[in-house]
Amino acid sequence: MAPVADTNACRLSEGVAMSTLTLRLPEDLAMRLKNIAEARGVSMNKFITEISVQALAAYDTETRFKAVAVQANIPAALAVLDRLDVHAENVASY
Repeated sequence: MAPVADTNACRLSEGVAMSTLTLRLPEDLAMRLKNIAEARGVSMNKFITEISVQALAAYDTETRFKAVAVQANIPAALAVLDRLDVHAENVASY
């Protein structure tokens, strides 16, 4: 017999699989989030989705930056900055 899917765990919305997540937040934090969502004219769900996307983008950017930084050639980077300083000085003297 095939397993039965749990329809509450995952639904489709606009062709995207959606999950339900229950959060426990301090009351003051929950009220602030609700007030911001209302001020922006969006549902609490939409607002939490938007700020989650922003947080993930920031995390991904930081992670990528750290990965690139580990491979950095510091003397070469400093040489580029030195060339930029000279260029800025030349432009400023015109």
